[in-house]
Amino acid sequence: MKKKILICGSTGFIGRNTAEAFAEDGSFEVYGTYFKSKPLKNSRIKMIKADLTNKDDVSKAIKGKDIVIQAAATTSGAKDIVTKPYYHVTDNAVMNALIFRSAFEHKISQLVFPSCTTMYQSSDNLIKESDFDANKELFSGYFGSAWTKVYNEKMCEFFSKQGETKFTVARHSNIYGPYDKYDLERSHFFGATITKIMTAKEGGKITVWGEGKEERDLLYISDLMDFFKTATSKQNSKFELVNIGYGKSFSISDLVKKIIGLSGKRLAIEYDSSKPSIKTKICLDSTKAKEIFGWAPKITLDEGIKKTIDWYKEYYEV
Repeated sequence: MKKKILICGSTGFIGRNTAEAFAEDGSFEVYGTYFKSKPLKNSRIKMIKADLTNKDDVSKAIKGKDIVIQAAATTSGAKDIVTKPYYHVTDNAVMNALIFRSAFEHKISQLVFPSCTTMYQSSDNLIKESDFDANKELFSGYFGSAWTKVYNEKMCEFFSKQGETKFTVARHSNIYGPYDKYDLERSHFFGATITKIMTAKEGGKITVWGEGKEERDLLYISDLMDFFKTATSKQNSKFELVNIGYGKSFSISDLVKKIIGLSGKRLAIEYDSSKPSIKTKICLDSTKAKEIFGWAPKITLDEGIKKTIDWYKEYYEV
């Protein structure tokens, strides 16, 4: 009998890719939650409508499952992070607290929590998990969301000590690829840039928010899926927290130029320093993930961009 795996937030970017990856693999009986979005139309994914801020809905969704990947979250792009910093805090704190407790109460075997890197201070060096220092000031624009993530990570560690459920925390870098947000109001930098470039007229120009100097570590979505599959099959300890990143950072300016080049278009670039941007440099050291799980990224940045552009053209019929 196949084990049952629940993907919370299966209509979102990471959730949809996760649900489809496990469904295609065929090793699990796959379930996915949705609420305000339309359910996925995939015969290999059993959809469950659930408000994950509601205790009863959470319990019904998790009961009887073997593994939970908690990919549900209230998310947005740089504009909301800067202008509405409270946006990521309350619902996410409530949602995760209920999901973690329910996983413990229903004695599921493992829960995987995709965290993020907003708790890390900007650095010119590769960042290890142990480099996070709670006594140092966090980037002001990330204060609410970063501390919420740290709280959720500690909740995973706490519940791992209460029962038999294993907890896995993945501090992943900026993920990109199919099904990301590509509207300019809610998307992150990568999705917004793809949309600007793919919809721009040949010989025209695109506007980049900020000065283009900040640097990002970008990981293609399938590499994160590979980690999820590895973690759910290889983890022996009750709790693990690991970085999951590409291991190299790229400036926003260089990334824009690279995407334009791979799109085959001729476009000019202008920078608007009056627009919101997040001026940090983050690049992850994922040695721990390789040592514990044997995980390492497989998709190069050029390959990932090409795959994303090809998907965008087909999905949006460009």
